[in-house]
Amino acid sequence: MGAQQRIYRQRSRSVQSTKKITRAMELIAASRVVKARERVAQTTPYARAITRAVSAVATFSTDVDHPLTLERQNPTKAGVLIVTSDRGLAGAYSANALKNYEALRELLEGEGREVVPFLAGRKAEGYFRFRQRDFEESWTGFSDKPTYEVAKEIGDRLTADFIKGADNGGVDEIHVIYTQFKSMVTQEVQVVRLLPLEVVEEEERASEEELYPLYDFEPNGPEVLDALLPQYVNSRIYNALLQSAASELAARQAAMKSATDNAEELLKTYTRLANQARQAEITQEISEIVSGASALADAK
Repeated sequence: MGAQQRIYRQRSRSVQSTKKITRAMELIAASRVVKARERVAQTTPYARAITRAVSAVATFSTDVDHPLTLERQNPTKAGVLIVTSDRGLAGAYSANALKNYEALRELLEGEGREVVPFLAGRKAEGYFRFRQRDFEESWTGFSDKPTYEVAKEIGDRLTADFIKGADNGGVDEIHVIYTQFKSMVTQEVQVVRLLPLEVVEEEERASEEELYPLYDFEPNGPEVLDALLPQYVNSRIYNALLQSAASELAARQAAMKSATDNAEELLKTYTRLANQARQAEITQEISEIVSGASALADAK
């Protein structure tokens, strides 16, 4: 009985230590997710504004013939940027993004296209290395606090590979898989075709009653697109990284809160089992004392 009590006490101390760690990580994630949400709120209007500007140039300029807006005939290679986290303990955040990548890969390969992965986050890199799969390039170390410089680096690489095309060692289209932050309890994985440019997307399409502004392009449409399109691509990638960072922190906070609650329930269970073992030991000792006293009385 005494050995059982020691085992339950040791387990309780171990669970208590785990609970302190998960509680601390929950509080850290809760404090960081506020700033991450603010950054998403600050950058999303800019991403929408530049999308409308690019849409206007592509819609109202008749002499636009830009490499980033042209559909390739019979595309053979598709680049896919997968945005995951650098660290674990965030529930199914990274697993959901990778699951959507596998579904997209099967779809693209079924259409006869070779998939070229680009990875953002150590979880995606570990996923590919563990399965001994090749990937084109990876970027790590920034998942919970991305910067525009990193987004620009990723955007420049993806744009350069798209411009080269599959015949010259590049790709014919670019897809991005990231997690969109909707609320603290809802984060949804998004699969977006970034290039060739789809300037009018469902969530950003203006209503029928809204009037488009009139634009004058100086010096001309193609030169305006030359300046706008790199900014557009980089801003969309930056916004995707920020959305994913906020989603990662929200998922980590929820996962750590669930782990803390489970630790509390486990502590209650171990405390109850330890008390039961202690009561059983006391009952056994009393029974032994009573039995001994009865044996002495009978001997007299």
